[in-house]
Amino acid sequence: MKQITFPSGRAVPALGLGTWHMGEDRRRHAEEVAALKFGLDLGMTLIDTAEMYASGGAEDVVRDAVAGRRDEVFIVSKVLPSNASRTGTARACEGSLRRMNIDRIDLYLLHWRGGVPLAETVEALEKLQAEGKIGGWGVSNFDVDDMDELAGLRAGGDVQTNQVLYNLASRGIEFDLLPKQAAAGIPIMAYSPVGQGDLARDRRIAAIAARHGVTPAQVALAWTLRHDHVIAIPKAVAPDHVRQNRAAADLVLTNEDLAELDAAFPPPTRRRPLEMI
Repeated sequence: MKQITFPSGRAVPALGLGTWHMGEDRRRHAEEVAALKFGLDLGMTLIDTAEMYASGGAEDVVRDAVAGRRDEVFIVSKVLPSNASRTGTARACEGSLRRMNIDRIDLYLLHWRGGVPLAETVEALEKLQAEGKIGGWGVSNFDVDDMDELAGLRAGGDVQTNQVLYNLASRGIEFDLLPKQAAAGIPIMAYSPVGQGDLARDRRIAAIAARHGVTPAQVALAWTLRHDHVIAIPKAVAPDHVRQNRAAADLVLTNEDLAELDAAFPPPTRRRPLEMI
């Protein structure tokens, strides 16, 4: 699978495993754990989670999925902005480590900006990295102005990624944020890369999918993965869905396909506010 390299030099698969909405129903725990394990077996060895997801329930799923194979997996988690103070970040990190039964989070992100000064959060993240509790840190839902402010901080240059909403129907970052981060060598991590199910039902995408003998969701995911500096983290629980996501990483869209998708989902011609869901 194509690899994406962080500023630290660490390379990860361009296609990972999302866990948003996992852990919300204990009756599905075994199914969700099995889905993550299957994804790991297929080479999607990056798992993204957060303390917010199911109030820690998603991290419980991750714990059972990586048990006995921790060294294979690159784990990303996030601290809530309400916890992102100097002491709160440390407590939140300890909570995530405990829930996942691991001694280090490979990449720890500020989930979005809140009331805590950014410099204070960065200081806390740097301290966690120095202590070996996280391998590196990044941000999520940061727009261009936020990234510029971050770059001006003493340790702001240590940021490894910015996780944002990016898919065919949400292309605003292509106008400024995406090229700016590409130039700086800071990968984008795309959440909801196939939307909330709407793209999988779109007839315009279905026409392209039919030419390739794949699903519309696979076309949408392949479109997101076409960049050399984007990591996609779709969530899937059904084995067939996991398998289809993995196959999408090998799908090469033609220039004709891309032109049709641009016509159906026009790229931005002006700056837009960053979208969040």
